[in-house]
Amino acid sequence: MIDLITVNYHSAELIKALLASVQQSAAVDYRVIVVNNSPDDRALQSLAAENVHILEAGDNLGFGGGCNLGLRWVYERDENAIAWLINPDTVLPPGTLENALQFCTTHPQLSIIGTVVREPDGTIWFAGGEFNPNNGRIVASETLPSTTEDYVETAWVTGCSLLINLQMFATCPQFDPAYFLYYEDFDFCRRYAQQGHSVVVMTQIQVIHQPSSITGRNQMLKLQHSTYSYLLTLTRHTSLPVVFYRLGRILFHAIRVSIVAPERAIAIIKGVINYVVRVKPLDQSSYD
Repeated sequence: MIDLITVNYHSAELIKALLASVQQSAAVDYRVIVVNNSPDDRALQSLAAENVHILEAGDNLGFGGGCNLGLRWVYERDENAIAWLINPDTVLPPGTLENALQFCTTHPQLSIIGTVVREPDGTIWFAGGEFNPNNGRIVASETLPSTTEDYVETAWVTGCSLLINLQMFATCPQFDPAYFLYYEDFDFCRRYAQQGHSVVVMTQIQVIHQPSSITGRNQMLKLQHSTYSYLLTLTRHTSLPVVFYRLGRILFHAIRVSIVAPERAIAIIKGVINYVVRVKPLDQSSYD
């Protein structure tokens, strides 16, 4: 059994396509849990079925908050489940569900497992996550690992397609509620890695993702959230000098683009202000 968890925000048509791709895997027992972050999305209710459960969030909880609701629902029913967080704007190629379940059965000791993610034209969008705490560099690899092994260890995996082996956790794993959107997957992986959990990416299992098909609807809000979340992540996982170095670069960039793209500069500054107000970067205890 695999429990697939996806978070809906006015994405009923995308989820319909995701469900169609999942339903090709008749040989695998699965449930799909759709966390509804947009209560007024009436079209979503038509997708409910025997193995498609819709959880009403009541409000927009953000990506991490929605995932948390879905994870708790699964964990309450089966503490040993495989929970697969999957974006609504993805589809699974034929055989993916079967192969993923076989992988998890073969490697029951793994905790957090990512997949390779490709764009519809075949371009690799994610093949592993890199992190340098000495300079705050967080990037997604766009090159397949050069190995014959079926998985490789990595610093983090994208929440676009992230499997969690719940039996490896003493309590239900959760995303940090301080994140509304962006970098919550990185923080999730690094926090649990520091507790001894493995973080890997499967080299042979892939999903197809249409980047920015949801968040691209409001680029300025996306930029505001990503600025805030990136600075929060640096505070949690690097040092004070790195935070101020990156903060200086961000502010310099905002000033530089303010003449040609003032709306971008405003979005960046809003993200910085949110960070300063909420996180208080001068509080040294944030780095302990």
